[in-house]
Amino acid sequence: MPLPVFVAPGSPTRPALPSGADVAVGETWEASPQPVLIVDRHGTPVRGNRAALAVLAGGTDGGLPGWLAEAHRRVVDASGGAPTGGAPAGPFSGRVGDRLVEAHPTLTAGGTVVWWLVDDTDRRLAEAALRDARERTGVLAEVSSTLLSTLNVPRCMELAAGMAAAHLSEAAVLVAPAQGRNHPLTHALRGGPVLRTARPIDPGGVPGLSEALKGFPPVPARWIDAASLPDWVVPDGFEGAVGSVIVTPLPGHGVPAGALILLRSSTEQAFSEGEEVFARLFAARAGAALSAARLYTEQATVTATLMRELLPPVLHRVHGVDYAGGYRTAKDHERIGGDFYDVHPGADPDRETLVVLGDVAGKGLEAAVLTGKIRNTLHALLPLADDHHRVVELLNGALLGSHHGRFATLVLASVDSRGGRTALRLTSAGHPPPLVVRADGRVEEVPTRGTLVGALPVVRTRTAETVLEPGDTCLLYTDGITEARGGPMGDELFGERRLRKVLGECAGIPAEAVVERVQMVAAQWLGTGRHDDMATVAISAPRTLAPHGGRPAGRNGG
Repeated sequence: MPLPVFVAPGSPTRPALPSGADVAVGETWEASPQPVLIVDRHGTPVRGNRAALAVLAGGTDGGLPGWLAEAHRRVVDASGGAPTGGAPAGPFSGRVGDRLVEAHPTLTAGGTVVWWLVDDTDRRLAEAALRDARERTGVLAEVSSTLLSTLNVPRCMELAAGMAAAHLSEAAVLVAPAQGRNHPLTHALRGGPVLRTARPIDPGGVPGLSEALKGFPPVPARWIDAASLPDWVVPDGFEGAVGSVIVTPLPGHGVPAGALILLRSSTEQAFSEGEEVFARLFAARAGAALSAARLYTEQATVTATLMRELLPPVLHRVHGVDYAGGYRTAKDHERIGGDFYDVHPGADPDRETLVVLGDVAGKGLEAAVLTGKIRNTLHALLPLADDHHRVVELLNGALLGSHHGRFATLVLASVDSRGGRTALRLTSAGHPPPLVVRADGRVEEVPTRGTLVGALPVVRTRTAETVLEPGDTCLLYTDGITEARGGPMGDELFGERRLRKVLGECAGIPAEAVVERVQMVAAQWLGTGRHDDMATVAISAPRTLAPHGGRPAGRNGG
């Protein structure tokens, strides 16, 4: 039997109250904005104000909604007939039509319950929206943190596509800008693998993709016909037909970083406007990360290319003479600095090999840039290498005409290995004179002197000659070795005397061993203290002279 319809007091159809269910109320409660409903112990609504009638409009057969009837029964049963004892405090909640209502019970005498009703729909919707916003904010924070943690472009693309499939859709396709005729593609399925391919595609086959790859705003998802998508868009393993699609650009730093395609099957809910907005926010972060990774990759490639030209070469035997070099920058985390050396082999064994070692004023990258210019200039002056003074003079003019405003010191050594002997012509331009260690342990200074280059209009040099017998070694070095400050008190220079002593102990050993020994002892003297760049080159006449040939030693490792 359906419950009787309840109406507001004063209505001409107001029903009589059941026995014992009358509750004294004031007439002003009709105007109260708080919905109040009085229900007797049998579950029959007996009174309700206008606010309650508005909330419960659409209730079943004019009676209580099912969830409220059940809540009322529980409250009455729990009271055991007592006026206030033992009843559940609530609140209880449920739906009335399309609204969410919260009901708070107050038990009165005779088992009658006064229900205070609250339309909770807006609060619940606000809470749901807040939860969604927090979840999406968390996702965006995770996206930024994860994608910006890698500067590897392929890995960044994989992560972006995988996270898009996990948080935004069932599948995602990241389309990168074309490389030649192919577009790099990254396909991801939710819970599945991420696959990278490169293939020629027609962006015009996907509505909005051509525009997205150019950085234009996305077209609304409702404009895209999912049934017309080309096969390459749908990843292998995607179940069912595509029902909803989003195509959004990946904004980069100045240029687009690509486009993102999101797919949902026809069995899933179509993308909402809020999800389209979220997809654009996701894409903005993914695009920024991809752009940063690409920029880093480009800069790293440029740096590596330039670095190859600035790094000291690896030295080997040339025309029967052994060469070895060692280099330590002023800062251990740097690879280039202001010291440099090169070995320019003669075109054939009858031509001299030119060895250059120098030191530019300053340290770090700026000094390294000038060393590159000096090395290139000297390489261009190789046809004049027979005249050391002329080479130094022309280099001095080049440096004076540059914008660097730095000077340099260097030493040139022309090595002639014809006739089974190793003859050296050495010229210093403001540089420490070379030292020769004989096979018997004697250490001699080569008497060459000169002015530094890049400072004065006129340079003066004095060339000296010496001959290396089998087992002899000539050491070229920069002042970073002799001026290395350390020792027991940490403030004493390594000095030429100690260098001579170390060289005397290196008599007869290979060129590489001489360089390693000098660098090791100087490093031990320094300890952890600061130091200048340190470069050394050893030229050795082997005890048994090899036939002309062997592995050449060019500027970049031969």
